[in-house]
Amino acid sequence: MIIRIMGEGQFDIADVDQNLLQKYDNQVEDAVNATDEEAARKALHALHDYVVGHGKPVSDDYLGTSEAVVPFVDATLEEITELLTGEGFIPDPA
Repeated sequence: MIIRIMGEGQFDIADVDQNLLQKYDNQVEDAVNATDEEAARKALHALHDYVVGHGKPVSDDYLGTSEAVVPFVDATLEEITELLTGEGFIPDPA
């Protein structure tokens, strides 16, 4: 699966711990649902750091699409909310 982090590029997260990735994604979604901007930003930072730290950067010449888009780390609660789907940013594994 390829994730795009707005303003930073794409990352292949096929080899990361999917349960941990979903945990971070769920934390963002829970904070947004609680309209807690501070918690949402903290959770978004954790998700960002995990993807960047464990995912593999995708080459700039990659022409495929991203399966998920994560906002930049300084996004507002409104900006985060706009990108959330019913499953958070990252679709739950099938």
